[in-house]
Amino acid sequence: QVQLVESGGGSVQIGGSLRLSCAGDTKRRLYMGWFRQAPGKEREGVAVIYTGGSTYYADSVKGRFTISRDNAKSTVYLQMNSLKPEDTAIYYCAAGLSTPSRNRVFAPSEYNFWGQGTQVTVSS
Repeated sequence: QVQLVESGGGSVQIGGSLRLSCAGDTKRRLYMGWFRQAPGKEREGVAVIYTGGSTYYADSVKGRFTISRDNAKSTVYLQMNSLKPEDTAIYYCAAGLSTPSRNRVFAPSEYNFWGQGTQVTVSS
């Protein structure tokens, strides 16, 4: 079992920045991802980082969000810049045991472990 704990969410104005953290047993050979879910919408993938360091981003966040990992601290980060109201959601950290194919990196079913989520609210 892998426990993941997110932190860093909060309220921010349009154009602002937040950094989310996900603390867990990330030293293991896991691929890690960030997902989000807005009210009334399905959970969607935001960013993924493989054990080798490869990263993938949803088109909606490319150029604004950056995922990174610090294995020494067992932490994965999501730096979010130029935030927009449509970024408002609960953000979840997730970890998977088996690397998915490229077209499955944002499929929630490919992830085995999930954090409890942290709220991000972007407003004017």
